[in-house]
Amino acid sequence: MISWKNLDALDAYQELKKTERVNLVEAMSGESGAERVKKYSVPMAGGLTYNYAAKQVDDDVLAALAKLADEAQLTEKFEALYNGEVINTGEKRRVLHQLTRGQLGEAVVADGVDKRAFYVEQQKKYKELADKVHAGEITNAAGEKFTTVVQIGIGGSDLGPRAMYLALENWAKKNNTLKMEARFISNVDPDDAAAVLDGIDVAHSLFILVSKSGTTLETLTNESFVKDALTKAGLDASKHMAAVTSETSPLAKSDDYLAAFFMDDYIGGRYSSTSAVGGVVLSLAFGSEVFEEFLSGAAAEDALSKKKNILENPAMLDALIGVYERNVLGCPSTAVLPYSQALSRFPAHLQQLDMESNGKSVNRFGEPLDYPTGPVIFGEPGTNGQHSFYQLLHQGTDIVPLQFVGFKNNQMGVDVVIQGSTSQQKLCANVAAQIVAFACGKADENPNKRFEGGRPSSIIIGDQLTPAALGALLSHFENKVMFQGFVWNVNSFDQEGVQLGKVLAKRVLAHETDGALKMYSDLLDI
Repeated sequence: MISWKNLDALDAYQELKKTERVNLVEAMSGESGAERVKKYSVPMAGGLTYNYAAKQVDDDVLAALAKLADEAQLTEKFEALYNGEVINTGEKRRVLHQLTRGQLGEAVVADGVDKRAFYVEQQKKYKELADKVHAGEITNAAGEKFTTVVQIGIGGSDLGPRAMYLALENWAKKNNTLKMEARFISNVDPDDAAAVLDGIDVAHSLFILVSKSGTTLETLTNESFVKDALTKAGLDASKHMAAVTSETSPLAKSDDYLAAFFMDDYIGGRYSSTSAVGGVVLSLAFGSEVFEEFLSGAAAEDALSKKKNILENPAMLDALIGVYERNVLGCPSTAVLPYSQALSRFPAHLQQLDMESNGKSVNRFGEPLDYPTGPVIFGEPGTNGQHSFYQLLHQGTDIVPLQFVGFKNNQMGVDVVIQGSTSQQKLCANVAAQIVAFACGKADENPNKRFEGGRPSSIIIGDQLTPAALGALLSHFENKVMFQGFVWNVNSFDQEGVQLGKVLAKRVLAHETDGALKMYSDLLDI
């Protein structure tokens, strides 16, 4: 029997708070540090490894975290989720994004439909579209191949797919699987759409409109922008556009699209990269086989997330350490620092994934919480971030836990030796140095040059950022956020905080304003 309790009602949490604090400077110095690096490491899917040696934990803290996982019933709650129980209490919905990449448990039947079969059917449909576009069976009016795919969407319909595309673009070029270049239009700012349209050949472009409801204001506005450009070019917009939407939306059976692919209310936008939201654009860009490798990496990591032992479950372990840092050590934010230019937009995706999911101040039952929940997430790729905000990370008044991501090999296979080492070696040297510098610090008589250390970090390491590795990486963070939501007893799968601004914006556009709203509208000449 599953019991949903607040974190501060759990005996294991009270025990966790009493554990002795780890002196990270001592723990990570000398041979002690070397032993920790070997000991505190967990294999992931996709050839990845989660190493948490530089986190402020020891065996006593880990034992307390294991008790917390058991008492919070994290394994049982995940099992209930993937077997189709209504976990999204705010919207009274199931949560089924893992089903887009595999069957983790029992067959889930919802609304009289086998949902795994439904998602597989959609995958076959957009594989067929991609294959026909690549083979020249679906062309523009002149019988010429499409060379560019443009996704029109916002939030989860943009951030995840865009981050995934950029992560694999160079890999695909090197491996001769880049079939079409992809571009993305998201912001309702007209400069966004105009800049994309100005940089492509619209006659050879295929546009994917993504809106689950079919009513998203920003997305429909940008669709009109694109249709206007196609019409002005003398093109039939319906022959250049496909839709990703729900079966009940007004887009589902419209003649305005050459094809429509479906998702449902059981997949939230920020969790939708492995659904048709990411599947259509990534299959067109890279080929369906690459997208399938991406799904396989995510599925394999999902399977690890079922494990009861936290030392064999990297996502659960990462989540629990994050709860310890947030609720016991008092850290308000977390930095995601990929030492891979291909992951340049991955932190932005994780901002939405984490902050939209766990940025809640009431529990699953609408009751106020007396403890902090989701942290602020930010980040940039290394080494750029080192020359930006690392000053605060090293010597600022707040201690910010860090999550590094690094790879032994680059994607393009191109490098140069300068001063006795390659660029890739320099990149990897920097991330290794930063982990130890943050943990151990540096003594100095000059306070301005003194580094106190004690700044915790983890790193996910792989040989190379491949489709399978990317899928595993995505699943790791999705499941980390899920487990943390379970511990905090919040609903990680609704986003009511997004809605109020949209409602007021509609009032502004309808000129139904007064007070401060009217004054700001006047200041902006609306």
